[in-house]
Amino acid sequence: MDGFEDWALTAGTFLPLAGAIVMMLVPRESDETHKWLALITTLVTFAVGVGVLVEFDYEASGLQMVVDKPWIDVINARYLIGIDGISLPLFILSMFICVLVVIYSWNHFPEPHNPKAFLILILILETGMNGTFIAQDLILFFVFFEVVLLPMYFMIGVWGGEQRLYASIKFFLFTLFGSALMILGFLALYFKGGQTFSIPELIQVAEQNIHPDTALLIFGGLFMGFAIKVPMFPFHTWLPDAHTQAPTQGSVILAAILLKLGTYGFVRIAIPILPEAAKDWAPWIGLLAVIGIIYGALGCLAQRDMKRLIAFSSVAHMGFVMLGIATLTPVGINAAIFGMVAHGLITGMLFFIAGSVKDRFHTLDMSRLGGLLINAPRMGWILGFCAMASLGLPGLAGFWGEFPAILAAYDPADGLPVETFRTYMVIASIGTVLAAGYLLWMLQRTAFGTVKEEWDHHDIHDMAWPEYVAWTPLLALIVVLGVYPNLLFGIMDESVTSTFSVFGG
Repeated sequence: MDGFEDWALTAGTFLPLAGAIVMMLVPRESDETHKWLALITTLVTFAVGVGVLVEFDYEASGLQMVVDKPWIDVINARYLIGIDGISLPLFILSMFICVLVVIYSWNHFPEPHNPKAFLILILILETGMNGTFIAQDLILFFVFFEVVLLPMYFMIGVWGGEQRLYASIKFFLFTLFGSALMILGFLALYFKGGQTFSIPELIQVAEQNIHPDTALLIFGGLFMGFAIKVPMFPFHTWLPDAHTQAPTQGSVILAAILLKLGTYGFVRIAIPILPEAAKDWAPWIGLLAVIGIIYGALGCLAQRDMKRLIAFSSVAHMGFVMLGIATLTPVGINAAIFGMVAHGLITGMLFFIAGSVKDRFHTLDMSRLGGLLINAPRMGWILGFCAMASLGLPGLAGFWGEFPAILAAYDPADGLPVETFRTYMVIASIGTVLAAGYLLWMLQRTAFGTVKEEWDHHDIHDMAWPEYVAWTPLLALIVVLGVYPNLLFGIMDESVTSTFSVFGG
């Protein structure tokens, strides 16, 4: 494909935006037209992503398909994009999830019924997410990072549950506060690090130009911006509210992709640009990660609402990702990126199921649910399968996000306190036991037993075709990556090893 490298990443990012603009020109009443436009747009975007997978050189460690054009000359910000083994899995995951969300939406539009506006928001979200994973300029990264904020705010605020206004404002304010500190960090990197916003250039020069004490402060600003997005304990409180109130599609995109923007920021920007500051911060990041693992698990055990329980499980799972990142070793970073993808597939799937349960029972209060295996056996079995994947059962994708992260904590990077990280390893291992507890408890209360009397006269039907089409690829990938994890590790390892070789270990 001659010249494919020159336009592929730009097309993969801006095609959804082009689709959204076309949809704006179509009358609101044409529901079917809007559905097909959104589906075709996401499928074509995903096809570009598949082309990137085909053209990608898996032996190389540096950036590929780089485009470097002038953009805002006054501040020396450039349209600089590129992809490597760290960003490729997340770039493809974002496209993949958006296709499935549009398919699932076919007969699952929340009230108020407005497919046009709803699907346009999904496409704008996709542009922001895809762009974040390929941006190699800090200002460009920040623009894409912020683009996702408004569509998600409206998705929760307009189509959410009873507490939607509270949840959407809380989500907006938390994220905006983190972004303010993050942009201060970016500006400090620009002025202290060599008058450039280019991430590859800053990785080369920032460490020599910035005083260690200043670097610690700058890392703190970046840490706040990314940690709120992850979200790490104790910045996580917006997440359960946002998830519980968001429509199903919003919850899936939030869990599968948006939380990864924070962890990706650590791996792409904060740690490679400021490696010495990262070493000083790493034990504290590890501490917050393991607190998050235990706290998230205990939070799950206290929930009555199925969606809220899955939301708290995200706090715990992202704790494992952050523990892997805190070790600063190639093993830990590989585990973290695998954990991001696995969490996206598994937790996205759990939110899909929760949405379909809500459609049938009009509640997610687990004390009122039960008997899913009798009334909707296929859905019940899939819920059981996803619970097993989420608790890290070997042979399914979740295992390879958690186990290597715990393993990496045994032997962290040179210069990090070994005993401290081994303590974290033990605490994180206890978290896996608690995960089995809350997931099996959820499964028992929703899928097993008999159907409550209040649902006797309701037609609780099993899965419909959009659910089959949207869920099958997710379930297949959870198994494939669980059985053959090298499919993903093989893509990431070269880039991870070369980016983090500076730490030894």
